[in-house]
Amino acid sequence: MQRSDFNFELPDSLIAQFPLAGRGDSRLLELEGSSGQIRDRRFYDLPELLNAGDLLVFNDTRVIPARLYGHKAVTGGRVELLIERLLDPQRGLAHVKASKSPRPGSLILVEGGGSLEVVVRRGTLFELVSRETDLLSLMNQSGHIPLPPYISRADTELDLERYQTVYARRPGAVAAPTAGLHFDQPMLDRLAAKGVATARVTLHVGAGTFQPVRTERLEEHVMHSEYLEVNEDACTSVQRTRAIGGRVVAVGTTSVRSLESAAAGGELRPFSGDTRLFIHPGYKFRCVDAMITNFHLPESTLLMLVSAFSGYAQVMGAYRHAVAEQYRFFSYGDAMFLTLRR
Repeated sequence: MQRSDFNFELPDSLIAQFPLAGRGDSRLLELEGSSGQIRDRRFYDLPELLNAGDLLVFNDTRVIPARLYGHKAVTGGRVELLIERLLDPQRGLAHVKASKSPRPGSLILVEGGGSLEVVVRRGTLFELVSRETDLLSLMNQSGHIPLPPYISRADTELDLERYQTVYARRPGAVAAPTAGLHFDQPMLDRLAAKGVATARVTLHVGAGTFQPVRTERLEEHVMHSEYLEVNEDACTSVQRTRAIGGRVVAVGTTSVRSLESAAAGGELRPFSGDTRLFIHPGYKFRCVDAMITNFHLPESTLLMLVSAFSGYAQVMGAYRHAVAEQYRFFSYGDAMFLTLRR
């Protein structure tokens, strides 16, 4: 298939700029992959779509305040940083916006306090080190929530809470696993009372999730790398669910990629490390039966993933329906519940 096959017209007015008042106030578009049947629902209907014995798999990554502003110590030139990955407590890899790329050994003074030294350039990223304190503490003191590029406003205090899932616990993401933003504690309690089990994986979402596919042929696209962990408990939960006839329901494309990466050898096993798994139509899913996800960018790898999951024609038809019915799109937008096309 071609990249252009995944284009669609989206009015700017449908790109959600702010979250709704409550996490669970969003709409939910149900898509049955095998038939293509569509139903318009609300997110609080979710327990009706799940059964006792089903397993929800959440990504427990935590968004870090990874956007930093500052200036070069010597020249005073303005610098914008986006910490892409923590390498150790003091060091990280970052995207750097500046009139001239900083040289190794140069110092960046951070607005709000702290400084970062440029160690070396690694491709499109720069390795930085914080000599005075650990990097996460510096970000918590001086950083900003790294809102996606399609949200055309500065971050606010509201985003500190709402661009974070209620179950986030492992810092490292620079973008939220947005399907999880719809869940609040009352919804989790309702699902537990119904007998729906839960498991956790970790995938630290990188800024590459917003990068466009630049090749027309999908086979030529090189997927960005992201770090993930799937532990023994998660594997056992999936196996137990399979044994009792339940469904594995991934909350977000990041949970899908985590499980499918850990099962790349043919059987789901504990895994930690980087993944470049690119899921597009033709991929055979090993672990996931249904997923909850938000609406994704035109021509994006995430739209290609959900098209592989529920069928290209079904998904593109659902997106046309969502546009016509004025669903809210992207990170702070509405959600979908999709089942695997068998």
